[in-house]
Amino acid sequence: MVIDCHGHFTTAPPQLAQWRERQVAAAGTPQDTPDPDELVITDDELRRAIEGNQLRLMDERGIDLTVFSPRASFMAHHIGGFEVSSTWARLCNDLVHRVSTLYPDRFAMGAMLPQSPGVDPATCLPELRRTVEELGAVAINLNPDPSGGRWTAPPLTDRSWYPVYEAMAAYDVPAVIHVSTSCNPVFHTTGAHYLNADTTAFMQLLQGRLFDDFPTLRMVIPHGGGAVPYHWGRFRGLAMALGRPDPETLLDNVSFDTCVYHQPGIDLLTAVVPSRSVLFASEMIGAVRGVDPRTGHHFDDTRRYVEATPNLSDAERTAVYGGNALRVFPRLAAHPAVTGH
Repeated sequence: MVIDCHGHFTTAPPQLAQWRERQVAAAGTPQDTPDPDELVITDDELRRAIEGNQLRLMDERGIDLTVFSPRASFMAHHIGGFEVSSTWARLCNDLVHRVSTLYPDRFAMGAMLPQSPGVDPATCLPELRRTVEELGAVAINLNPDPSGGRWTAPPLTDRSWYPVYEAMAAYDVPAVIHVSTSCNPVFHTTGAHYLNADTTAFMQLLQGRLFDDFPTLRMVIPHGGGAVPYHWGRFRGLAMALGRPDPETLLDNVSFDTCVYHQPGIDLLTAVVPSRSVLFASEMIGAVRGVDPRTGHHFDDTRRYVEATPNLSDAERTAVYGGNALRVFPRLAAHPAVTGH
């Protein structure tokens, strides 16, 4: 079974973005905030948005199931306050849930949280509970930088995050560590901010002792781990200098996905990171949508790279495609695509 652990609803009908534009415009004047009930998207519109895009590519590439969450760049937690983020998260989560309901054997829901700069992460707990208990979410997206490229939040190892981790542990759901839009012109959103955040999150975990307190906690660092595999020797050396364990010990709790868009990148990832900590993913339809003129295939057709790498045995490749995801996302075990009914 091939499970893509990293998909976003990037092709949502335009009404969603139009409603959001009205909400953002009214951020300073609450009386002008649009009513969530004014967002009307029919099931047929959702089907058109999915069937000609994600579902078509899943079929073409032999992907059985996608963990599907709201569009990452749309989370934009730095806009407005908690109430703005709370309403927006609920709308986006409900829409993704509808997709997973329309296609129950192809999509499993991942949830965004209503984070907001300077606001206690514990305020996210009601939406976290709702999405898991009522909507069937199998994972959450956790933004380590709700400020949108300003990096005002404490590190992920800070105790202020612990209420979220306690809920994750109780529900047995992992967190995909994923930032959103950058409002800092220094950092291009997908070319710099995303990859910087992946690298930063790993270094924060290396410096701290989070998994001593939460030994069952699981996190997925996307986009191949940012710069982490490429600089594995640096992280090993820094761990020694800081008196911390070898970074490979983090891989009992931390996984990287295969959203790396060329063969040498996947070869490096699978040569450095043990196969047990690599999860298949493509992020399609995501940041890179074009065709590579050198290969004639889409950059984000990551299955081609996983198939071609010499660094995985057949058994390891099978685990990367699906077995590892079933361990990291244990709620998938009850999903119709896995159970067959």
